[in-house]
Amino acid sequence: MYILGISAYYHDSSVAIIKNEHIIAAVQEERFTRIKHDSNFPSQSIKYCLNEAGITLDEIDYIAFYDKPFIKFERLLETYLTEAPKGFKSFLMAIPIWLKEKLFLKETLAREFTLLFEELNPKKNEKEFKAFKKRVIEKFMFSEHHQSHAASAFYPSPYEEAAILTIDGVGEWTTTSIAYGKANNIKFLKEIHFPHSLGLLYSAFTYYTGFKVNSGEYKLMGLAPYGKPIYSDLIKEHLIHIKDDGSFKLDMSYFNYTSGLTMTSNKFHKLFGGKPRESESEITQKEMDLAASIQNVTEELVIKLANYAKKLTGAKNLCLAGGVALNCVSNGKILKENIFENIWIQPAAGDAGGSLGTAYCAYYQELNNPRTINLNELDKMQGSYLGPKFSNEEIKSYLDKVNAVYEFINNEDILIDKISTQLASQKVIGWHCGRMEFGPRSLGNRSILGDARSSKMQSIMNLKIKYRESFRPFAPSVLREKVNEWYDLNTHSPYMLFVALVKKEKCYKMTTEEKNLFGIEKLNIQRSIIPAVTHIDYSARIQTVHKETNPRYHKLISNFEEKTGCATIVNTSFNVRGEPIVCTPEDSYRCFMRTQMDILVIENFIIYKQNQPKYYNKENWHNEFKLD
Repeated sequence: MYILGISAYYHDSSVAIIKNEHIIAAVQEERFTRIKHDSNFPSQSIKYCLNEAGITLDEIDYIAFYDKPFIKFERLLETYLTEAPKGFKSFLMAIPIWLKEKLFLKETLAREFTLLFEELNPKKNEKEFKAFKKRVIEKFMFSEHHQSHAASAFYPSPYEEAAILTIDGVGEWTTTSIAYGKANNIKFLKEIHFPHSLGLLYSAFTYYTGFKVNSGEYKLMGLAPYGKPIYSDLIKEHLIHIKDDGSFKLDMSYFNYTSGLTMTSNKFHKLFGGKPRESESEITQKEMDLAASIQNVTEELVIKLANYAKKLTGAKNLCLAGGVALNCVSNGKILKENIFENIWIQPAAGDAGGSLGTAYCAYYQELNNPRTINLNELDKMQGSYLGPKFSNEEIKSYLDKVNAVYEFINNEDILIDKISTQLASQKVIGWHCGRMEFGPRSLGNRSILGDARSSKMQSIMNLKIKYRESFRPFAPSVLREKVNEWYDLNTHSPYMLFVALVKKEKCYKMTTEEKNLFGIEKLNIQRSIIPAVTHIDYSARIQTVHKETNPRYHKLISNFEEKTGCATIVNTSFNVRGEPIVCTPEDSYRCFMRTQMDILVIENFIIYKQNQPKYYNKENWHNEFKLD
């Protein structure tokens, strides 16, 4: 049985395809269109998934969608009516789109699938196209938004039973839910409804501090250690009332997202002493303290919710999904509290993961198929390596087309030895190998790699390669078997979703003068023997690398350790600011040539920057390199 899951029309459109319980492929549309957070119908993702499965559109048994549009429309209408006459401008912008595309989603999807069918079958006639449209409508299934999230967290997990905590902005009505999963069933126990939303509260501060909502939240999280949580009490006194069980209510007079086109109201601005920071303007101590404060409140609330989920379910395992589950600092705090014996987080925890969740909802809940657990697997996600892979023939064809100069090395051991040597000499490596990752994190297949021991690596990568804010930390990849030697983490973290402290014996003590520094001044303090991945609070967002799911990446880090004694390297996503993570060899070569990376590896090809025909002055690479 083949089930195609779709998440679309809000942000981060994606597609997943499963064959019975097995995930064949999962991918975000942005990786093909190169439009970050692309929300359009994911036609290219569907074509890729069909190709990976080796089937046609007609061979799909069911098509599942990740939320229920009528319930969401009900919420929008009710909210606008409650707020009237406020929000009329927002109403006029939203309703036509809903009436044209989103409300009658079954018809919209049928039309899009029929167009795709016509594209893939150009020799068929109008009668056959109409017959297909009728067939495809009968295959549609719809899950509720939080049901899709919960399913994406529980069903691929390695647990027979678990508490499931889902926290995001909003789906139809639900913003936070606690459920209990056992075998093939998920039962929802508690919900918090719109407009009361932890995700939207965090996004309000994202907006107020000058970052982009739905993409800048991780910047706010990274900024938090530079500040002090001096506004935490103010937030809890005015913006949010939190109960002991983790339930909460927002004072909506401080927010504008229910009726306006902004997140925060004038009352919010008055409370915090001014208008929102202009995007790209200087980040001040105020923004750092606001980031620290909302992060502090978020952690307190998430821990209360986790405790209550434990009390409600009695489960020893916890599964997490929803956009807030990407807050790896909060996840690390739950882990440290020892509320549950085990925690598993969906690597595509945001809306992209809804495509996989809804496919599993259809298979297990709607069709009542049994669920099996393989105790020899980490989980069903296969390391989240679920996207496209390219052959050496395809890569060579592209590189020859653009006259790239490359070295082809068929022997993997020789290639690994060469690249680990270059890493040890502090070269920056673009690493494109194997299947692309599903979710927002690069996990060693579409990554930019560097030497974690380098005191200059964070600055080089932020300013000359990623073209992003200097305060942003970088994550380490570490051999799973060596994680306890380097980090205060007692579990595996294959999806880079836990933050933990660097081991004390690897750290340096700060001087009195260093302790008295404020804000961005803290950035230049060398805190450990791996400064490139040690954040200013001595923490790191850790990826454990497993031989079972990524043998080549594991071998690279092992070889690097043999040369240096260091079992951890820098791993950041292979992209520049404002662009999606690379997918194809073309994407990787373009990104490589536009930045100050030194070396690019694409499967068995090594490409040195200084040998390329389009080699420019370093300051001009990102401006001048163009390909027709």
